Amino acid sequence: MNLETSFERLTLDLADPFTISRGTQETAENVLVRIADGEHEGIGAAAPSEHYGETAATVEAVLPDLLAVVEEVGDPHALERIERRMAHTVRDNPAAHVAVSIALHDLATKRLDVPLHRYWGLDPEATPATSFTIGLDSTERMREKTESAIAAGHSVLKVKLGTDRDREIIDAIRDVAPDIRLRVDANEAWTPHEALDNIDTLADFDVEFVEQPVPAENEGGLEYVHERSPLPIAADESCVTLADIPHVAEHADIANIKLMKCGGLREATRMIHAARAHGLEVMCGCMIESNAAIAAACQLAPLLDYADLDGSLLLADDPYGGVPIEGGEIDLRDVERSGTAVRALD
Repeated sequence: MNLETSFERLTLDLADPFTISRGTQETAENVLVRIADGEHEGIGAAAPSEHYGETAATVEAVLPDLLAVVEEVGDPHALERIERRMAHTVRDNPAAHVAVSIALHDLATKRLDVPLHRYWGLDPEATPATSFTIGLDSTERMREKTESAIAAGHSVLKVKLGTDRDREIIDAIRDVAPDIRLRVDANEAWTPHEALDNIDTLADFDVEFVEQPVPAENEGGLEYVHERSPLPIAADESCVTLADIPHVAEHADIANIKLMKCGGLREATRMIHAARAHGLEVMCGCMIESNAAIAAACQLAPLLDYADLDGSLLLADDPYGGVPIEGGEIDLRDVERSGTAVRALD
């Protein structure tokens, strides 16, 4: 089969500057991948993170080699063979790998005329609501963003912390959202002792769980916090690849799996099942991504306990549509489009 491949960079403006404990982002650089068989076209995207050693430029540098493997194999259904050969051709670079993985899965299931979640045999009614993220800002502005999220119908919020006014922030958000489901993410900002002090405070605000309270390299610190925390702990920066799952199970309650960290849809599925086998709950998160990538992650939603798939919702304008996420509800039930449900918007 003759497959045609291409890629291009997308520079996407955010609706608001997005700040976490280690920096601010005003645009997102995604790299779009297309794989076509002459009748159908598969679409995927990379949303590289410098924190994990990737940029749009590094993705663009390795994609020709990865796509050459796809063209050489020439069969979008030969996912295992392509994945194996790509791993031998280009090591690491997970965002680049997953862009190809998403496009291949989209193409393969379009050829079969089934949505990807049906191809996997998943229950479209078993999807958790995605959280909507409130990035760091002035306390008043975070309060305003919370009010806007509630007005948009969101029932779950994730609040970024890691400042000297964390209690003030949570107090302000609970003031305008007393009943909303609330999670917090420190993005490695606290020491173990700071984490425990802050978590004791957060427990009074009915927070569901705390994500990555201490730096990933401080494995002992994460274990120390986990053993003493009154709230469940989710591992994000500590949970990158399949090999991390056994360690995460010793130091956390929830594994946060991201396509851009693990490098493929098949690898994400392996991580989900490994996490379950180790007694972990599972969340799927994202970077700031176009629906060209988010749509594929949404197809995994029936396998999750928690979803944090709001990346496209943070964009001012996304040239691609995907799975409906009205008010944070990931709606696979009415998705009649085959593939990942991604589509170009006019």
